[in-house]
Amino acid sequence: MRKLGYVPDTRFVLHDMEPDQKENALSTHSEKLAAAFGIMKLPSSATVRVFKNLRICGDCHNAFKYMTKVVGREIVVRDGKRFHHFRDGKCSCCDYW
Repeated sequence: MRKLGYVPDTRFVLHDMEPDQKENALSTHSEKLAAAFGIMKLPSSATVRVFKNLRICGDCHNAFKYMTKVVGREIVVRDGKRFHHFRDGKCSCCDYW
């Protein structure tokens, strides 16, 4: 994802920690882990679906756009407000979330 231009947005880390620790904290967000698990375990033709009761953070939203470019499949995330359909590096919400 980094080769395509993804840069972790550490503004979404609310804890006071070192910059490299902030990037690590972002990589362990539950929705990213759930999507990675789905990508590994589901058939390549299956849509990955992630359901979450809290709002998705801006970094995760951006990361999912890059994930769909890398893996070439759709990822659907339902957060506390809406469904986000990520496909080909774009989200159905047009980045208005």
